This record gives sequence, structure tokens and C-alpha cells, in this order.
Amino acid sequence: MKKVTFYITAAVAMLCTACSNNDVQYDASGVFETTEVIVSAKGTGELVSFHAEEGQDVSMGQELGSIDTLQLYLKKKQLLSNISATESKRLNESRQVASIQQQISNLQRERKRFKELVKENAANQKQVDDIDYQIMVLQRQLAATSEQIGSNNSSLTGQKGSIAAQIAQLEDQMHNSIITSPIQGTILTKYVEQGEFAAPGKPLFKVGNIHDMKLRAYITADQLTGLKIGQKVKVYADQGKADRKEYQGTVTWISSKAEFTPKTIQTRESQPRLCREDCGEERWLDQGRNVWRCKILVKNEE
Repeated sequence: MKKVTFYITAAVAMLCTACSNNDVQYDASGVFETTEVIVSAKGTGELVSFHAEEGQDVSMGQELGSIDTLQLYLKKKQLLSNISATESKRLNESRQVASIQQQISNLQRERKRFKELVKENAANQKQVDDIDYQIMVLQRQLAATSEQIGSNNSSLTGQKGSIAAQIAQLEDQMHNSIITSPIQGTILTKYVEQGEFAAPGKPLFKVGNIHDMKLRAYITADQLTGLKIGQKVKVYADQGKADRKEYQGTVTWISSKAEFTPKTIQTRESQPRLCREDCGEERWLDQGRNVWRCKILVKNEE
């Protein structure tokens, strides 16, 4: 997804104080600013569905198509089988060492019995020592078996974790194969059609929010004292030689420092020259003046 800012340059986009018939009376002019997002493919494969159309209004997160995920699904299915196979190799330690522990328990009871016989001179100490040796051997065998089982199970846990990570990657790729709109807005350009092959980074469509735009305008020092944040203004945009559309706007920001007038911007002082241009005379721009930049939020209710 590539996000950029673009400017809709209006021939006449104005904060108006008065308008009468075809006379142009305005305080400042500027350009509309909004944000467009170029949505690119994140996966590889055929576009099995794609129902985005230019001019279509979309909401944030709205699904507009999908990329084929059959191969990803098959890989995930195979990995899930591998996890089951890996888990089946896991050893049950308590079951594996139960026999050894039982032998040790039996020998300990036998040792206790022979210890009593030695006290009664019915058995000799060597018999007790032999039992002690057998117990020692079995205890070492028990420890070695437990260590081996622990090592085996630890290795299986690592393998299972690796497979689980691969599955997570596949699920992420499958999720990225679903094409959605990242913002609420209108589809401006459609670059592909259903059935085409998509690859990561390939542009699919461009969407922009043209309902809430900002007008960047420039005002002079004389106008600065009469303008404040939150103030309601009228904004007019040309729709042809004689047609002009009115919008409601709200001042949302005023710069704290002055700057030089941009080449394409007219202030109120250059208004007479702009009016003469409408009558067929050459446009003359008032350059080199100190002006303050402001932004007006414009609501397009259509």
C-alpha cells in the first residue's frame, strides 16, 4: 500500500466574503488537498475475484477481491499433518520409566527384608550389598532414560515450534491475499481486472477521500486579525466558465509564521487583476508579499 498526498488545483477555489452574479469577490484562493492511497498486491497468484470500480464509494476495511490461495492452503494442510506426526513421536516419560521404578521399589523392599535377616544372622551382609548395587544400577538407568526422553521431547518441541511458525507465515500470506480498502473514500483508478496475475507490489487500485478535503489558502497581514481557528467560511470552486459550486468550510489551522506568496496563489490584493483575466486580459500575480498559510476543512456532502 502506497500512500501519497495529492492536490486538486482549482482554477478558482476561494474563501468568499461576497459574490454577486459573475463578479468574483473573495478573500483568498488556493488548492484542495486530500490523501490518496495506491493499494498494491501483497501476495502472488491469480486474482480470483476483484469487484472494485472507478467512482465506487468504499468503507475502511471493505473487501474488494482476493488472490488465489489454493497452494497456500495445501502447504498449510501438509504442515498440520507434520505437526500431528511430530506429536505422535513424543515419549511419555512416566510410562517409559514405570518399569524401572517398579524394579527399584521391589529391590528396596527386598533389601529391607535381608537387612532384618542379617540382624538375626539368617543372611550375610554380602547379600545386602548385592541388592544395593542392583538398586544403584537401576537408579542410573532411570536417570539416563529420563534424560534421553527429555532430550527427545525437547527436540520435538523445537520441530513443532518451527512448523507452527511456517503455518503462521502461511496464514499471514492468506490474510494478505484478501484485498481491502485501507481508508473510507472513493476509488479513483482501477489498474487490474479479475483473472490477471498479481505479484507483491503490483498496483491494484487507487482510493482517495474526496468527501473531507482541506483547502490550503494564503491570507495577508490585514486579513490575519479577522480570521480564527473554528471560523466558518464559504468555499467556492469553479465548475466551468459560468458555473461555480459552493461548499461549507471550517478553518482548522493557521500558520504561526509568514512566508512569501507562492506563484500559483492569489491574495485579495491581486483580485482585480484576476478579474481582468476573466475578461480576457493577462493574469498578473502579486509575488513577494508576506502571507500566512491556513487550512480549511471542506465537507463534500455529495
